[in-house]
Order: sequence, then C-alpha cells, then structure tokens
Amino acid sequence: MSGPERLAELLRSDGGLIASALADAAPSDGALGAVAAAGPRAAGREQDYALLVEAIYEGYLQHYGAGRIVRPDDPDLALLAGDRLFALGLARLAELGDLEAVSELADVISLSAQAHAEGDAERAGATWAAGAAAVGHGGGPALEDAKASARAGDPGAAEALRGAVPEL
Repeated sequence: MSGPERLAELLRSDGGLIASALADAAPSDGALGAVAAAGPRAAGREQDYALLVEAIYEGYLQHYGAGRIVRPDDPDLALLAGDRLFALGLARLAELGDLEAVSELADVISLSAQAHAEGDAERAGATWAAGAAAVGHGGGPALEDAKASARAGDPGAAEALRGAVPEL
C-alpha cells in the first residue's frame, strides 16, 4: 500500500470532519514518500517514512493548492486539515527520533512557503523533491548551499535544489 493510501486509511479510521472530506480514492503514487522511504536513513522503517512525508506534503497541498487525499469544500477546513496533517507527520517523525529529518522537513515547509509567497512554484516543487530525498538519503553541503540560494530568492535556486541531492 502506498503512502497516500495508508494516510487515507489512517484519516478514515480517525473519523471526524477530515475523514468526511476524503477523496473517493487516494492516489496510489506517492512519489515523495517513496523517495524518502528508499533511502538508507529509512531502512527498516520505510512505511513510516513514506506515510509521514505524504502526510506533511498533503498538509502543504491543503495550504497552497488542492489536496490529493483530503478534498474539503470549505477553505477554512482545508487550512485546519493542513495544520492537522503537518502535525501528524511531524509527530510521527519525532517518535522515530530522527532530528535530522525533522530539520530537513522544517526547511521544506518554510522554503516552500517562501517560494509561494514569492510566486515561484518551480522552486517550491524543487524544495519538496530535494527535501524528501534528504529525509531518506541525508543532506550535505550542496543541499545547504542550495537552500541558502532558495532563501535568498536566487533565480537558479530550483536548479540548485534539484542538483543538490544525487538521488533526484
């Protein structure tokens, strides 16, 4: 079962307003969760990493676009669902004790928010791709440099982010 499918199942079992706003079918492709789960840092906990990355990504989608798993009609519920999904994913990550991945995903959340505020959807997407890879495979100096470039709003930041993690 993919990360998005597991997330939908978990939300359905929790019940409540978010469960009532689930899409009819969760996507079977959870590319970001799969990238994180494929890394050596996720070894033995692949499903956990796939689920938590997909939860945080779905939270991001609730704030900045349209969700794949949760599809509320009410924009206020979308924001609340997004907050709940961020918290769900980060809490699961904290339970794993992976402080490096917590830091990477905190950077992803802040850098993608900045990219949206600056109207740069390409940079937001590259931030997510690099961040998911770093969760599973680790970061490094090239990624830190690329994130600094993104923080500065440099025009080549998206390309730098994509090139910073060899697994992309």
